[in-house]
Formats: sequence, C-alpha cells, structure tokens
Amino acid sequence: MTDDSTDWYSQDAATFGDRVAAAREAAELSQKELARRLGVRLSTVRGWEDDRSEPRANRLSMMAGLLNVSMMWLINGEGEGLSAPDEDPMPRDMRLLLADLRTLRADLVTKAEQVARMEKTLRQIVQETPDV
Repeated sequence: MTDDSTDWYSQDAATFGDRVAAAREAAELSQKELARRLGVRLSTVRGWEDDRSEPRANRLSMMAGLLNVSMMWLINGEGEGLSAPDEDPMPRDMRLLLADLRTLRADLVTKAEQVARMEKTLRQIVQETPDV
C-alpha cells in the first residue's frame, strides 16, 4: 500500500462505510445481496455504508471473506484490500476537499452520538428530580 496521504482508502481519506461500499461494488454485489449473504437486514448494510453503525466481529469477518478483503482493511484501510482506482478524473483540490468532507462527516457522526448520550443523561436527571 502507499502512504496515507495518497491512499484512496486510508483512514484519513475514507470511512469504514466508504470501504464497505467500494469492496461491495468491486465484488459486484448489491446492498440487498450482501445483506442476504450475511443474514442481516438491508437497513443494516445501509447503516454500515452510511457510517451510522458498525458490524459485530462475526459479521465483519464474514463480510471481509465475502468481499475478498481483510478485516483490518475494512476497519482502517490497512492490509489486503482494494487498490486505488487507476484513473482519478478529479483534480487534486477536489480530492482534498472530498477527504475533508469525509472527515467532517465522521466528526459529525461522533458529535451526534455525543449529543444523544447527553440527551439521555439529561432525561434521566429530569426523571430523578422532583418538581421539574
């Protein structure tokens, strides 16, 4: 693999969901077909590809085998996986912007999870506090 600054599927350039989608497409499987083969719902595969959730270890192992990539590549872009596309029609500045957008998306997911935890804590406090 190349260094992370030029690796199309590195942890800095792509999310877990990006790598799942790319490997699924390279294996010429639809989301529905992948879900069927893994024994999960279509919405589950969509959640993985949209970075809303991640599979458990047993599903991750099955998915890596079905998609002919390593589990580590799916998780962090390192190991046996897909090569970067031969031709990248996007100019360098657009690729950098896309990488920034992917990073921002991952940050937003993290922040949304943090907000959900805080809301849950607040609801618990309100329920435990009399006269509120």
